[in-house]
Amino acid sequence: MNTVKIKDKEFIPMISEAEIKQRVKAVAEQINKDLEGKNPLLLAVLNGSFIFAADLMREITIPSEISFVKLASYQGTTSTGKVKEVIGINEDLTGRTVVIVEDIVESGLTIKRMIESIGTRNPESIHICTLLLKPDRLKTDLDIEYVAFKIPNDFILGYGLDYDQQGRNLKDIYVLKS
Repeated sequence: MNTVKIKDKEFIPMISEAEIKQRVKAVAEQINKDLEGKNPLLLAVLNGSFIFAADLMREITIPSEISFVKLASYQGTTSTGKVKEVIGINEDLTGRTVVIVEDIVESGLTIKRMIESIGTRNPESIHICTLLLKPDRLKTDLDIEYVAFKIPNDFILGYGLDYDQQGRNLKDIYVLKS
């Protein structure tokens, strides 16, 4: 892991690919245990969570399904604070166990918006799974059951996370160099 330059910014290593794989496996094992017999539907939030969702799905051993939803609230390196649904949920969620899969939870507003949207579709339960959580940034009370990493309030990229759509392909997670 070396320093990388994406557009006009430099990023330094934060979390290695090996650490990510280890934590994704641990989160999947917890989901396997907690949701055994439930056939959960994983709802991955695009674009950022696609790599995490794929790796997580490969580690889940219980019967499960996956679908994708796209919500947008970012521009460049900052959240716009306004969440707008871009691609909706097509599955019937009635009586389903739903696991929202996010790349990163900062304010919690995106997840709150998703829970409100999903809640109108009568699921049996809704669970939250995130690769990264910034606990100091939360603006809403959420029960986030599955967290791979808690991180400080830094701007990061790699492993699906981007800076202006660049850097998603990096295997490690990098933090903006100060």
